[in-house]
Amino acid sequence: MAHDTPEMQYEHSSNLITISRLSQQAPRILEQHSPGGDDILVVPFLKRQYHESYDLLEQLAFACLQTGDDRSALLCIDRLASRFGSSNDKLIALRGLHEEATAEDRAALEECLHKYDAILFRDPVNLPILKRRVALLRSLHRPVEAITGLIRLLDAVPTDAEAWCELADMYQSQGMSSQAVFSLEEALLIVPNAWNVHCRLGEVLYSCASSTDVGNACHLLRRSIRYFCRSIELCGDYLRGLYGLFIATSLLLEKKTDYQEESSVSASSISTDTLKSLNTFARNRLEEIVARRSSDHHLWEHGQAELIAVKELLDRFGRASD
Repeated sequence: MAHDTPEMQYEHSSNLITISRLSQQAPRILEQHSPGGDDILVVPFLKRQYHESYDLLEQLAFACLQTGDDRSALLCIDRLASRFGSSNDKLIALRGLHEEATAEDRAALEECLHKYDAILFRDPVNLPILKRRVALLRSLHRPVEAITGLIRLLDAVPTDAEAWCELADMYQSQGMSSQAVFSLEEALLIVPNAWNVHCRLGEVLYSCASSTDVGNACHLLRRSIRYFCRSIELCGDYLRGLYGLFIATSLLLEKKTDYQEESSVSASSISTDTLKSLNTFARNRLEEIVARRSSDHHLWEHGQAELIAVKELLDRFGRASD
């Protein structure tokens, strides 16, 4: 179950739709925040909506950069800088992101990296710049340096669950599965109720099971099943978790003979009846959710890849069992 397979990308598709719609509103939002008559740029502490207004400008800047509207993004950054100052750490990182987005070649991106290094030389724990530097190293396909940068970031802020998850992703991309598992376990110590992180850990363990001997594969599959179950316990309609639970239990049931041989001595074993019950539960829930979302045009629009992938999965296992 690769991290970037189509069936696991529905969240990304939904985000792209949201980002696109937000960026289309850039002219209207920027007009409302025009420097000539916008008092919130002068007294942002008076009302809560003023702070929310600046949050919106920041979100709009990111959305515009992602959709290629560099001019509107720069206007948003300038409006934010007029209030918070050009030396603000987040603003420096946001300008750096704009420079990355408008860079014409690799040499220009390397120049951005040099600027980040110079900032960090003066301020080694500038967190926004540390994060931007890691992101830029990833885009330049320098994974070893990106991993080193993430470790440096986590040395400064060990409670950054997002950084631990990104580190896990980097480790997994380099075939360092045990390090990826460790990183996700660290993330769960910080956000124990994050169902997506439980699910991601289940996916990594499932992937590990495909490249080891049968006995160890069964052990890893049982661990992955527990994490998939926890993700569903925390979010009952989490399709990704249900998908993982279904394929993990299906694979373990295929290894039933080997599984039964070792189950008598394994303290972490799951009975065959329990496996079958979990497999049936996951399949039924997947079928229910797909039927419900397929009939809702709005949900279908936001999750086509997800629903198509689940339908293909159910059809494939349906044909296999015939």
